[in-house]
Amino acid sequence: MQDKNHYLANTLEAILLSSKTTLNERKLLELISRNDELSLVTLADIRNALQQLQENLQGRSIELKEVASGYRIQIRQEYYPAIKGLFEEKPARYSRALLETLAIITYRQPITRAEIEEIRGVSVSSQIIRT
Repeated sequence: MQDKNHYLANTLEAILLSSKTTLNERKLLELISRNDELSLVTLADIRNALQQLQENLQGRSIELKEVASGYRIQIRQEYYPAIKGLFEEKPARYSRALLETLAIITYRQPITRAEIEEIRGVSVSSQIIRT
């Protein structure tokens, strides 16, 4: 039974590391149930495996975090300074045409595309309207 619990905890770790979103216990159970070796797992088994996973991650740079919408594996807070440079985003650069269009929309809304084109004196690209 211990091997099954260990395998279940490792499977949950793999799922949570792979997921882009948080996953609640029911979603984890649904995903686990697709695995033939773990098809008879219950919610109680999931809870126990999550507890075991949390214990296994003690002393490591990652942690199992329970949030309102479910569970996720994340980097521990004390390691953020070391990795923050990996995720720096450059500010968006907007063209003059886009800024002009945005200014017109801001001051004259509601406004149609034809009215924007009339004010600017040129046609407005679809990409600018989408943005």
